[in-house]
Amino acid sequence: MTLHQGFAFAIVIAMMALFVWGRLRYDVVAMLALFASVAAGIVPAEDAFSGFGDEVVIIVAAALLVSAAVAKSGVTERLMQPLAPYLRTTRSQVFVLVLAVIVLSTFIKNVGALAILMPVAFQIAKRTGTPPSRLLMPLSFGSLMGGLITMVGTSPNIIVSRVREEIVGQPFQLFDYAPVGLGIAALGLVCITLTYRLLPADRRGGASLDAAINIENYVAELRVPPDSPLVGSVARDVTALAEGPATLTTVVRERFRRYKPTPMLRLQAGDVLLLEGEPEALERVVARGGLELAGQDAGAAADGDTVGTIEGVVTADSALVGETPAHIDLRGRYQVTLLAISRSGQRITQRLRSVRFQAGDVVVLQGRFDVLPDSLTALGILPLAERDLALGRGRRRWLPILVLALAMGAVAVKLAPVAFAFFGAALALLLTRTLSLRDAYESVEWPILILLGALIPVSEAVRTTGATDLIAGWLSVAAGALPPMGALCLILVVAMAVTPFLNNAATVLVMAPVAASLAGKLGLAPDPFLMAVALGAACDFLTPFGHQCNTLVMGPGGYRFGDYCKLGMPLSILVVVAGIPLIALVWPLG
Repeated sequence: MTLHQGFAFAIVIAMMALFVWGRLRYDVVAMLALFASVAAGIVPAEDAFSGFGDEVVIIVAAALLVSAAVAKSGVTERLMQPLAPYLRTTRSQVFVLVLAVIVLSTFIKNVGALAILMPVAFQIAKRTGTPPSRLLMPLSFGSLMGGLITMVGTSPNIIVSRVREEIVGQPFQLFDYAPVGLGIAALGLVCITLTYRLLPADRRGGASLDAAINIENYVAELRVPPDSPLVGSVARDVTALAEGPATLTTVVRERFRRYKPTPMLRLQAGDVLLLEGEPEALERVVARGGLELAGQDAGAAADGDTVGTIEGVVTADSALVGETPAHIDLRGRYQVTLLAISRSGQRITQRLRSVRFQAGDVVVLQGRFDVLPDSLTALGILPLAERDLALGRGRRRWLPILVLALAMGAVAVKLAPVAFAFFGAALALLLTRTLSLRDAYESVEWPILILLGALIPVSEAVRTTGATDLIAGWLSVAAGALPPMGALCLILVVAMAVTPFLNNAATVLVMAPVAASLAGKLGLAPDPFLMAVALGAACDFLTPFGHQCNTLVMGPGGYRFGDYCKLGMPLSILVVVAGIPLIALVWPLG
C-alpha cells in the first residue's frame, strides 16, 4: 500500500465514520473530505472544485427544478381525482398510490415525485379514515423503486452513468436501466400491496405547522369567469372540488343581490362566491374551477418572483380594527390585497371589502416581497410563521408536463444529451414563469449538490491512487470462491449495506469504481457490476436516513427506526433475489 493509497483509505474511513456519527451534516462532511484530500496531496488543488462543474450536478439540479414545477402544477392531483371514489380499502389505496409514484418517479426525481403525492395520500387518509402510517412508507419505497427505471429517476443512476463513461468511454443511456428497474418495480408493487399490514396502524405523525395553526374557516371571495367549468353548476359541485372541508355560504349576483346557495340555484358567469374552508381546499376550488380571486391583481398570480402571500393576525392596536378594506384602501395606501379572512366562532357572509376587521382576525394578504414587511408593521398585523400557501398563485397545469415530455423525447432520440436537455427544460420553465426564480432556488437541494460537487474529486482520487484496485483485490479474494453470479450478489449486498451510512450518492461514488475494478480482476464485464451498485445504492428500505424519501415520511407517518425493517426487509430480500438474475439476463456477465 502506497502513502497516497493510505491517505485515500484514511479519508474514506473517516468520512464514513462522520456520516455514521451524524453530528455533522453530510454536505459539511463532504467538504471536509475534499479539504483533507487536497491537503494530503491526492487531489490537485487546481482540480479541487472541478466536481461542481460536472454534468451530474447539472442533471440533478435541473431534475429537481422540473420536479418542483410538476408538483406545483397540481396536475397529479387532477389526474387522480377520478380514482378517489373507488379507493375505499387500504389495499386499493396502497396499490394506486405506489403505482402512481412509480410512474411519476420514472420521469422526475423520486424525491420530487414523493413530494407531489404526499398531500394526495393525506387527503385520501383523511377522507377514508385510513392511518397515514399505512400509506406513507409504501409511497416512499415506491418512489425509490420508480427511480430505478430511468437515468434521471435517482442520483445513483446518474452517477453510475458517468462512471461507466470514464471506464468504457460510453455512458448508460436514459432507458438502459428500464429492463431491470421495471422488473423490480413490478415485483415490489405486488410485495408492498400484500405486506403493508406489517406497518403499524396506530401511529400519529408529528404535528405539522399547518396542523398547529389549524385555521379552518377562512372565507375567500371568488369570481366565476365566463369560461369557468362551474358556469351552470350548483353549490355541491363547487364544494366537491375542494376535497376537504369547504362551504359555499353566499352567492353575490349583479354586485348587490345576495343568494343563499340552494339545490336549484345555478351559477352564472360573473357571480361572486363566498367560500369558507381551509386554504388548501380553497386553492383547489380556485384551480379546478377556473375561478378568480376577487380583488387580486391581474399579474400577481404569475409573478412569483416579486409577489408573495402571507398570513397574519390583526392585533388589538391595529389600524384595521373597525375599518373595512374598502375604507382603509389596502391596495392604494398599503399596496397589499386581502385574499381571505378567518374569524373564530363567526361565519362571514358579506363581501370581503365590506367586512369590518376585529382584533384576532386572521388574514391572508398578497403583496410585493419588498413591501410586505413594512405594510404589516404599518397595519399592526402580526405575521404567522411562514407557510407554503398556494392560494393566490397562478397554475399552468400542463406546461411542465409538456416541457418534461419534450426533454425526455430529445434524450430518447439522442437529439440532446441528458444534462443539456434537462437544463433546457428548467430554463424553459423559468422563462415561461411556470416556476418562479424564488421557488426554483427553494426547490434545489443544495446540500445534495454540495455533496456531489465535493465528493466527485475525492472519488476520482480514490480511483487514481489505486485504492479502488486494492479494495477490488480484497473483494476478489472473497469472491474467488464464488461463481460470477455470487460475485455480482456480493457487490449488490455491499452497496445496500453501505448506503444507509454513506448516503446513496456517496455510495455510488465510492463503490462504482470498486465494482468495475473487481469485474476486471475477475475477467467479467463491468456493466452488470455497475448496475448492481446502482440498484443497491438506490434501494435502502431498512433505515430512515439512507435516502431523503425515507426521512421525509418519518415524521408525518409517526414511524420509528424499527418500522422500516418490518416492510423493508422482505422488500430488500426481493431486490437481491430478483435483481441478480434480472441484471445477469439483461447485462451478460461474460
